[in-house]
Amino acid sequence: MRGSEPQQGALFSVVSIEDRIPADHPLRAMRPVVDRALATLSPTFDQIYADGGRPSIPPEHLLRALLLQVLYTVRSERQLMEQLEYNLLFRWFVGLGIDDAIWDVTVFTKNRERLLIGDVADGFFAAVLAEAQAADLLSSEHFTVDGTLIQAWAGQKSFHRDPAKAPAKAAAVPKHRRKFLPPDDPRRDPPADGTRNATVNFHGERRSNATHTSTTDPDAQLARKGRGREAQLAYQATVLMENRHGLAVGSCTSAATGTAERDNAVVPAAGAPYRAVHITVGADKGFDTQGCVDELRAVQSTPHVAQHVSARHPSAIDARTTRHPGYAVSQRKRKRIEEIFGWLKTVGLCRQTRFRGLARVGWMVTFATAVYNLVRMRRLLAPATA
Repeated sequence: MRGSEPQQGALFSVVSIEDRIPADHPLRAMRPVVDRALATLSPTFDQIYADGGRPSIPPEHLLRALLLQVLYTVRSERQLMEQLEYNLLFRWFVGLGIDDAIWDVTVFTKNRERLLIGDVADGFFAAVLAEAQAADLLSSEHFTVDGTLIQAWAGQKSFHRDPAKAPAKAAAVPKHRRKFLPPDDPRRDPPADGTRNATVNFHGERRSNATHTSTTDPDAQLARKGRGREAQLAYQATVLMENRHGLAVGSCTSAATGTAERDNAVVPAAGAPYRAVHITVGADKGFDTQGCVDELRAVQSTPHVAQHVSARHPSAIDARTTRHPGYAVSQRKRKRIEEIFGWLKTVGLCRQTRFRGLARVGWMVTFATAVYNLVRMRRLLAPATA
């Protein structure tokens, strides 16, 4: 018998939103861990919010929504609000009921500075690591460090000569070449068509961080990953990974200078939580410099870096380090850190940041790294909870 199609929807529903979520959904295993991590941040929330006035949207709801944005690669907060409007799974995870109204998208803009000042991302990252430590998932002796470039939210045309760094030369320019000068160059003729986004040819102009600054994001630096690669405005993100299960235990973001990757290696290594007195730190050939090796050893770390041997570049480590079996294990384990960078850039919205300024970019990288740990922990804890 063919069923009939009702033309009028039901007025009431007796099924709760909890019953709509499958029992084996991945977010169900992740939700208790997130709730416990956010509960530890309650004293921080009390400090950054006023005692009186109109009640705000709970910061726990905002952070759960941002966590979903990273997990499901939602490109903007406006699209995130659209998902919260009709997606029952998103409503359930955030803590909203079916009849609850959705917030205005400017809520994230107004609360981002508050969460930034309170170091909420670092607190959430530490709370997630505490959950991993309680489950005995972290190694306290063997780690890996590496860095990657995060493309800035700024274009090449915004990278102009900064008069505060180096005034532009007043040499004469032929008339047929004036239209190809940077837009801020006083010698440049205005566009003939009256447009704002004029054609710019940078060929023949020497551009460097010592003389130029991005007008869109002054904190961004011109950098490239290696020889023969294109240069782009970017930030430097450094991650420290423990070698037992590949969880990130440290994260820092800095300006993308030429030596930022090596300079930042000691920062997460020195402050790694749950580390033993003496640890090993694996790394690739880019960290095989005498200065980087000495800094790692100064913080009670044995640098298991890959040797970069050439006629002009002797390795900073010798057989006293490489002869041990643990060195070969570190070289094999260190490649797993690329999984963290791959997830952050393909899923975690960190290939190109949507924010401007070092503080905001670093906040988002740290938060996305904590979300990666949640994904890994769900898989690692699945057999124990089955």
